[in-house]
Amino acid sequence: MKLESIELAQYRNYDSLQLSFSDSVNVFLGENAQGKTNLLEAIYVLAIAKSPRTSHDKDLIQWDREYGKIKGRIAKHGQSIPLELTISSKGKKAKANHLEKRRLSDYVGLCNAVMFAPEDLNLVKGSPSVRRRFIDMEIGQIAPVYIHSLGEYQKVLQQRNALLRGSSRHSGGSDTLLDILTEKLIALASEIISRRLVFVRKLNEWAAPIQQEISNGREQLSIIYQSSVPDVLDNADSSKIVKAYQESYERLKQRELDRGTTLIGPHRDDLNFFVNDKDVQAFGSQGQQRTAALSVKLAEIELIKHEVGEYPILLLDDVLSELDDIRKTHLLGVFKQKVQTFVTTTSVDGLDRSLLDRATLFQIHQGEVECVKQ
Repeated sequence: MKLESIELAQYRNYDSLQLSFSDSVNVFLGENAQGKTNLLEAIYVLAIAKSPRTSHDKDLIQWDREYGKIKGRIAKHGQSIPLELTISSKGKKAKANHLEKRRLSDYVGLCNAVMFAPEDLNLVKGSPSVRRRFIDMEIGQIAPVYIHSLGEYQKVLQQRNALLRGSSRHSGGSDTLLDILTEKLIALASEIISRRLVFVRKLNEWAAPIQQEISNGREQLSIIYQSSVPDVLDNADSSKIVKAYQESYERLKQRELDRGTTLIGPHRDDLNFFVNDKDVQAFGSQGQQRTAALSVKLAEIELIKHEVGEYPILLLDDVLSELDDIRKTHLLGVFKQKVQTFVTTTSVDGLDRSLLDRATLFQIHQGEVECVKQ
């Protein structure tokens, strides 16, 4: 999978921009706050329809403009496919092959991208919300229907929480409505949990050997899904997940009414990382935590390749400067697997010479982009 070109209009600090890319390595060079990360973000948004940096779409649109637009053309399975995403206060509109998609879940997955930024090194030791976001965005790329289920879950969760907080929740009618919403929530939670468990199992299969290779065989990595309903762990059987949730919600019903919120569900789950059977989040060194995060990202690339048949686009936002030589070498090795790569950096001094020899170089200054080497 390759990104052949991109076109931006009224996006971040880019009023208008058109670029064509090498199918190997593309380097965006410039000082900080010039637009390098904005351009990398635009590529990711074109693929995923969601920014890795903000949950507010208005942040992507230029100040005092009504909309922003990203267009691109990808090469996939021997075809050249035009993509288009328009972002406005009314939401997002997506097109593929010039045809508008009714739902974003029908659009996501057409282009696959993996982004690695310095903050991703905090994947292991960061908050549970960071890891849930990682899971959701990656599953959504390989199983777009997951995005629809997740969106429906969030809607029902908001309705259920509003009812739990409401002053009339103790009336018979409200109890009946609560039971209905709980039933809907369980059905959606079962779909989400089933896919998450399968994803984590596959991620383990790819990440464990990568961790061993980076650590010269000294470290064994395992990733464990941590559910707020323990009975569903290591069990992707939907009927058993539903039963476990039903029993848990019944047991917690009065406590949820007292607290006015939903206490269990996919929105409260997490991932645990173990290296040599030790919880690396709590007891691992910073080096072990970074290696685990890198192993997960590299595993993500291989997993997408295995699921969709082509390597995803790889986006590296100034991450090479954050890695030591050993970890950098393993990351650079991915480029040799014909993964189209986009790199942002303030200087080429720290970049591998063989990488630069194959790279197309773009100079970025105050939202202006110039190709200085092809």
